[in-house]
Parts: sequence; structure tokens; C-alpha cells
Amino acid sequence: MSAGIFYIVDVFAIDRYTGNPLAVFVNAGGTTALDMQALAQEMNYSETTFITGERQSDRGYPVRIFTPSKELPFAGHPTLGTAYILQKYVDRERRSPIYLNLKVGQIPVTVEKGKDGEEIFWMKQNAPTFQQELSPQSLAEVLSLLPEEIDGNFPIQEVSTGLPFIIVPLKKHQSLKQIQVRKEKYLVLIEKTEAKAILVFCPETNLPENQLSVRVFCEALGIPEDPATGSANGCLAGYLAKYDYFGDRPINICVEQGHEINRPSLLFLKATKIEKTIEIFVGGKVIEIAKGELI
Repeated sequence: MSAGIFYIVDVFAIDRYTGNPLAVFVNAGGTTALDMQALAQEMNYSETTFITGERQSDRGYPVRIFTPSKELPFAGHPTLGTAYILQKYVDRERRSPIYLNLKVGQIPVTVEKGKDGEEIFWMKQNAPTFQQELSPQSLAEVLSLLPEEIDGNFPIQEVSTGLPFIIVPLKKHQSLKQIQVRKEKYLVLIEKTEAKAILVFCPETNLPENQLSVRVFCEALGIPEDPATGSANGCLAGYLAKYDYFGDRPINICVEQGHEINRPSLLFLKATKIEKTIEIFVGGKVIEIAKGELI
């Protein structure tokens, strides 16, 4: 293996050792896909990324993303975490935006100062596509809930900005907290869907300053529950805008995730309807934790 040096960062973090951890290998141009998959399994984070070229092509840096079990065309927290490492260690001119060339296409990441002066990394995601709707009964069985715990004012639907998710609206936080995925029901469900992961959300939160609480389940990707999921929350932002969840106005909210698995995370979502499409941005903090080297 020639991947060499790697960094570990926490993405969508509130503080150190919160958010979603990510390993980023910076000189992976000579690393095979087989070795990348083995390294992702060894790291055993939700995702591991590989920067396969330190020179730009079409303004962007080539990056590949792996879960412990497969390669992904796009994922949110790996995009932001890799952009942080590119800006700090690879892109000597510290340009903004930084462009990542992913399998789903080129994704720009910009850096802004937050209210507390810390850097917030923002990715612009692809416009959402809205696919099949699913029944409350089918998802209630998967999530160990009653159908009436699901908010019938909004659909259960597959949404994608590059990686599809099933979006499920709930009424109460208590329902969100008590979810237990029934694996056998889940596996039957995803045989009939393009999306293999589920985002469940509700308008009640652990912290009053946040607007939504979210959980994401990705067993088929090797991730039973994810602590912070930028790609899924981008789909959620598009869904919220399309169905006027907060009324007919642009989305600009704070979303909490990961509390149920002791990795509290904070994501910032923006979405605006523009003619026949929806423009989506997902942001959060990135905190550098460690540097390592393969031996």
C-alpha cells in the first residue's frame, strides 16, 4: 500500500470527539481500489477518503470515498473533512471554494466564519431528485414504531442529491429516540428501493436552539447508525423546501444528530427554491484530531 500519511478529523463537530470521525489519506495516487477498501475496513469509520492526486484537474482534486464495505459516489461529511485537509495541507494557495472531483461530479466547498469566529465548511450539493413514496406501515415495521407515530402531513419518500435516502417524518422526539431497526424487515424493504439508507427526523430536539433532530440508519453500507450524515441532510433540506415544512420560505436551520449513539453532531442546512429546482448547502465545523502514517 502506498497511501502513506493520513489525518483524522471530526466533521459536523460541536467539540473534540463529537461529530462524525473521518480518516483522510493524502497521497493515495498509487493505491489500488482493493487496498482503499481494505484501509477503510481497517479504519472502520463511517467513511474513509483518499486524495488520489495533489494537482488539480478541472479546478478540482480527485477524491474517492469508501465505507467499511463499499465505495460511494458521494457522501457529505467526507466531502467537508477532505476539503479541510486539502485547504490546510495540499492547496498551498488556500483558495475558496475548494473543488472535489467525486464520482457524482464536482462538489465545491467554501469556508466562512461562524458566529463564534470558527470556520464553517459549506458544500453545495447537487439539486435533489424526488423518487417513489413509501407507506407509513412499511417504515413503521422497519423502525419498530406505530404507523400513527409517523407524520401523515408529509410523505415518506426517496430523495437524492447524489446518494439516495428514504426520508421519514415523525411527530415526536420520543418516537425518534426509541427506534430500533428490524434488520429482516429493513432488508426486505431495500430490495424494492434505490435508497439503502433511512433518515428519520422530528421537530422536537435535545437542545432548544436547534430546529430538527435526526437519526440515520445505513446497515447496507456497513453503518448501523451514522452520527452525522451530510448527504442525507442535504436530501432532507431539499425535502423540507419542496414540501414547505417550515412554510413558504427558504430553509436556514440547525439540525442535531448522533445524540442517541453518544456522538452529538450539529449540521447547518440551507435550501432555496429557484424556479424549477432547489439549491442546497450543508455546513459544519471540522476539528483535526490526529495524524498518522502507514508502516
